[in-house]
Amino acid sequence: MGGADPAHLRSWDERTQDVGDWNAELLAEAKALGSATLHEAAGRIGALPSAIKPVTAEMKLAGPAYTVIVPAFDNLWIHRALYRARPGDVLVVATNDGVEAGYWGDILNVAAMECGLGGLVINGGVRDTGGLAVMDFPVFSNGVCIRGTIKGFDQPERLQQPVAIGNVVINPGDLIVGDRDGVVAIPQARVGEVIAKGKAREADETAKIERIRAGERTIDIYEFGE
Repeated sequence: MGGADPAHLRSWDERTQDVGDWNAELLAEAKALGSATLHEAAGRIGALPSAIKPVTAEMKLAGPAYTVIVPAFDNLWIHRALYRARPGDVLVVATNDGVEAGYWGDILNVAAMECGLGGLVINGGVRDTGGLAVMDFPVFSNGVCIRGTIKGFDQPERLQQPVAIGNVVINPGDLIVGDRDGVVAIPQARVGEVIAKGKAREADETAKIERIRAGERTIDIYEFGE
């Protein structure tokens, strides 16, 4: 499938200005700080596996996790989750190690945008990436895979439960931030604290960069010794 008309879908960003208890300003701050800074500011926790990357390097996301667990090679509950999640939610999908399948493509992407969702993070494959790349919807996966999926109508619902991706357990409502460096999950109760620490870290790094440009050495600034 060739992808939807980007002009038709530009209203998506306008529909995701406020998400739950987090306003657009806080989410913008989280997105600007980025995944690496927030990971460090949180005490080096929450880093999802490095294989999970955006379809294009320009894609970024920030929003509360709406968690989905699906059987390997089955994407029925992803379809259903679209219509239960709130605008701005980021779908976080665990695939029970069924990585080698294309769980998401043009159809789901357009549907998610029409619902005003904030993005997708999945530890499985996606396809139709030519279309996904030109749509204004951030998609993070651990690969591209054309293998099709089934619809297991006898499978039980597993929505809004804790999910494990790599060694990170993500709870519903945790803040998910993704960019070209990767994806980090910040516990919901720590979001304000971690963003404040992230800002302080950015200010400190900016000052250190200026000192380096002025001629100082990193080993002196950090007191690493010769």
